[in-house]
Amino acid sequence: MTNSIPHGGHLINRKNINANTSHITKQIKLDGTSLSDLELISNGAYSPLEGFLTSTDYYSVLHEMRLANHLIWSIPITLPLSKKEAELLKINDKANLVYDGCVYGYIEISDIFLPDKQKEASIIYQTLDRNHPGVDKLFNRGEVYVGGHVTLTKEIKKPPFLEGFQLEPAEVRKYIATQGWETVVGFQTRNPVHRAHEYIQKLALELVDGLLLHPLVGETKKDDIPAETRMKSYQVLLAHYYPQERVLLSSYPQAMRYAGPREALHHAIARKNYGCTHFIVGRDHAGVGDYYGTYDAQKIFSTFPKEELGITILPFEHTFYCIKCDGMASHKTCPHDTSLHLHLSGTKVREMLKQGTALPKQFSRPEVIEIIMDAMKKKE
Repeated sequence: MTNSIPHGGHLINRKNINANTSHITKQIKLDGTSLSDLELISNGAYSPLEGFLTSTDYYSVLHEMRLANHLIWSIPITLPLSKKEAELLKINDKANLVYDGCVYGYIEISDIFLPDKQKEASIIYQTLDRNHPGVDKLFNRGEVYVGGHVTLTKEIKKPPFLEGFQLEPAEVRKYIATQGWETVVGFQTRNPVHRAHEYIQKLALELVDGLLLHPLVGETKKDDIPAETRMKSYQVLLAHYYPQERVLLSSYPQAMRYAGPREALHHAIARKNYGCTHFIVGRDHAGVGDYYGTYDAQKIFSTFPKEELGITILPFEHTFYCIKCDGMASHKTCPHDTSLHLHLSGTKVREMLKQGTALPKQFSRPEVIEIIMDAMKKKE
């Protein structure tokens, strides 16, 4: 049984599937991010949250990286809507939460407020630059935030490629218990696993009982490799190169924020709720462009006491394939000149894929490269 206790002490469950909401006359339209947040609040992945943040929690998270009850929390989970929509609502109302014409749940409104989005962008994303995908999305969403407890009343339909890979926190914890794993390391990814990722995952597996490979499959930026392609690549990789009995592959339906250090902390807390005792943080975790320092996502964890975090961080340096070593290494283990180091950035990989250039085997396993290349050809 995992030694991981959910954040705040217990796993939240805000699900009441098939509950009758026909008597609720007011409604709020959700975007893709709000829908995934609704799911993650309801299934306990965002424990201790029971709903979207009120202004008290919102400002506490911005300025203190804590909820008003003092628990560590780094990303504001908010429900934005337009001023026009907000004018139809008042505190103590119930409103159905609607996506694409379908009611997925309801909110019991306890707060309606105007956030300071300039401040939110500069604190959470460390920039006001609209070229940052997280900042751009922040300013494109509604101007008013609504806070309050939520209830999920309808399961969120997922694409067929995620079938069998949609375990909720309670289900992952149950699996961990059946495996007898006492220590579990979580790995967050929004890209296909390349050799550097494989290297650090296997180093971590030397230290713990099990690995939760937990790809984010919510909204990502347009040039990221689609979730379906990524899921196929994970399956083929695990089938050929990992010990089956020590790895669990399951999807994580959060929308990507690209908030660097703040999001790294958020990802760790969520994985703690899924039962992880350890969490891998590599270089520029949840980063984009040059907005964050290379290892800022690791440094943020040192600002909190380890016992309060309740999850052990495994920080890894940038890893690469060394031609001279003939294997994966980092600056801690490799003495050779950088001219002998092969490492491809995500940008470089996307460029090569667009040009139809085959990726080198030192970047990723041949089976993974084949899946990515096939997907790119079909896209054309």
